[in-house]
Amino acid sequence: MRVALGTRGSPLALAQAEIVAGRLRAGGVHVDVVPIRTAGDRLAQASLAALGGKGLFVKEIEEALLDGRVDVAVHSLKDMPARLPQGLTLAAFPPREDPRDVLIAPGAGGVEGLPPGATVGTGSPRRRALLRARRPDLRLADVRGNVETRLAKLRGGAYDALVLAGAGLRRLGLEPPGAVALDPAEFVPAVGQGILAVEARADAPGVLALLRGVDDTRTRMEALAERAFLAGLAADCHTPVAGHAELRPDGTLHLAGMVASRDGAAMLRGATSGPGAEASALGERLARDLLARGADRLLRASGEA
Repeated sequence: MRVALGTRGSPLALAQAEIVAGRLRAGGVHVDVVPIRTAGDRLAQASLAALGGKGLFVKEIEEALLDGRVDVAVHSLKDMPARLPQGLTLAAFPPREDPRDVLIAPGAGGVEGLPPGATVGTGSPRRRALLRARRPDLRLADVRGNVETRLAKLRGGAYDALVLAGAGLRRLGLEPPGAVALDPAEFVPAVGQGILAVEARADAPGVLALLRGVDDTRTRMEALAERAFLAGLAADCHTPVAGHAELRPDGTLHLAGMVASRDGAAMLRGATSGPGAEASALGERLARDLLARGADRLLRASGEA
């Protein structure tokens, strides 16, 4: 069988697409990787929040899926809105990469080691809120562009530090000096961070059957819990919201969540646990808990509710 696999054209997106393509090829499938330029790529220097969020990175690829130009799409799950277009489904989740955020600041040794008033580059409202809560003195600067571009700006002195997803660095084989992984118990990762989402048409049984061999049960449970949490909050990718699920060796799924104001001054955290088979229900439960404690007010203040 031959399938066309759609992806963004950045070095990281292509590396991620090759992870999925390699698994399909190992099963005897011929895979054609099809790079697709998205609105988020065309508007690479603009603020994601001002443009409407990270759904900008998936719209054109989903259109290609729906009209049959590609059979499969690979996304970073954290880039995807909580709701999918009608007719599409998340068919597979390969094994998750490290979900933690990484602070890159040569010589600092972590957030506490940054000098007073240091400039930290990050385009994420979630990361900005968490950094402000820990170090209100830091100067936070918006940063866009691919991983290599951001690292070049750091080396050029545009920032004293950067915060990036550890998964992207690992998939690109990068080990920048001064990189320190941040504790996910405090710096709760973004919903879906470290997870690849393999999307397909719901009415393509042959393709869906092939993708079952790509799916990882543990990652699927974690993804479903985190996305149910995001959907339950009616939040989106450019809100200061975090959600991190971890399937423990005993089969218990632990889910931590956070909703914050943009300045990090107000922050609600919560957690829940239960059987992995109840992943979506756990996400919904945690969303209800935070909403009952006032998360809706924080979301409205962020312009999302």
